[in-house]
Amino acid sequence: MGEYVFKMPDIGEGVTEAEIVSWHVKPGETVEQDAPICDAMTDKATVELTAPVSGVIKSVGCGDGEIMAIGAPLVVFEVEGDSAQTPPKPAKKPVKTSAPKKPQARTDQAKEPEPKPEAKPAPVATPRSAPAQPAFAPVTGRPLHKPLASPAVRKRAGQMGIDLALVPASGKAGQVTHADLDAFAKGGTGGARQKRTGVVEKKVTGLRRIISERMSEAKRRIPHFSYVEQVDMSALEETRAYLNAHRRPDQPKLTVLPFFMLAMVRAVRHWPMCNATFDDEAGVVHEHAAVHIGMAAQTDKGLMVPVVRHAEALDIWGLASEIARLAEAAKTGTIRSEELSGSTISLTSLGRLAGVVATPVINRPEVAILCPNRIMETPVVRDGAVVVRKIMNFSSSFDHRVVDGFHAAEMMNYIKGLLEHPATLFMDDV
Repeated sequence: MGEYVFKMPDIGEGVTEAEIVSWHVKPGETVEQDAPICDAMTDKATVELTAPVSGVIKSVGCGDGEIMAIGAPLVVFEVEGDSAQTPPKPAKKPVKTSAPKKPQARTDQAKEPEPKPEAKPAPVATPRSAPAQPAFAPVTGRPLHKPLASPAVRKRAGQMGIDLALVPASGKAGQVTHADLDAFAKGGTGGARQKRTGVVEKKVTGLRRIISERMSEAKRRIPHFSYVEQVDMSALEETRAYLNAHRRPDQPKLTVLPFFMLAMVRAVRHWPMCNATFDDEAGVVHEHAAVHIGMAAQTDKGLMVPVVRHAEALDIWGLASEIARLAEAAKTGTIRSEELSGSTISLTSLGRLAGVVATPVINRPEVAILCPNRIMETPVVRDGAVVVRKIMNFSSSFDHRVVDGFHAAEMMNYIKGLLEHPATLFMDDV
């Protein structure tokens, strides 16, 4: 018997490390050549790594959610024969799937890759979507699953007026027993609450780890300041309804987001310091002529920021089409990595969940992010009379190292004027 050491392969240009999202094998298992052994995630793709040889897994180099440097020992196989250098099957180049860009690789974990023998090409790596993780669970006072109980226990609980969802279960596989019903009844009537104990420990891995690192880096390095302006959206909502009623069959239905983007394109012509990226290490601000708007979107895999490129060259319908296309690609996991980078300013919205006000986190290295909130029918005073108008708070955050508060307020008031008089959005000389 011999040993074969499978080292972490180079699965992307410029990649120095990868996170092992999940293992499909464990020590002691026998695997065949080309069988899946683990999923590896980089800032560019998530790929499934396969066994280069047939044999028994002697050891693995790390646990789920841990980082492996390219070239570090990943799996040790016990193989037939005396040779420990059984060449793997020639590999196919992996097709990359998209994932948000994460911060620069941490050099404290990287190891110097060992030279690869010419007789050993890289192992087979096939594309695999990042494991889906729900963005959030519904907040309720009841368990998400129907409680387990026998028909007799259910019938008795109904007769006693006890909600089985509230009864702590002690039976096999979490089943509620007659004894559990008796104990619950003694503790009080059917509405009684029981103390709960225990802690669920969840390791931060995959896309959630990348989001965590990026948000921490943005808050640590950027001195945020937020500004909120109140906008009367009544006229814009009338304009939007009219355009939707008279659109062509090939034109998408308009949401409010394309109008906001039109306003942002107009605004940054006058305040170019807000359509910029800041290289704080070099001390250089790059003001961009092109307006690439990052559109923060919540997906089942977590927060993604697809980029509407050259928004300055698109009309209201072109913006609406691109927004819809990118949102669908992010939702289905078909979005390309190049569509998730290169933004110069961001727009974020929680849609129907939007609250009264927000303090959005800037997408580093950008210097500004805008955030529309919920539109609410609100009584306001107009010409001495109380009328009901559709009012929205428009939130924003700026990098105070680059944008002064006065200029931020100027720009937000300018956007307020455009939104309250929507005809001006379609005039180039405003």
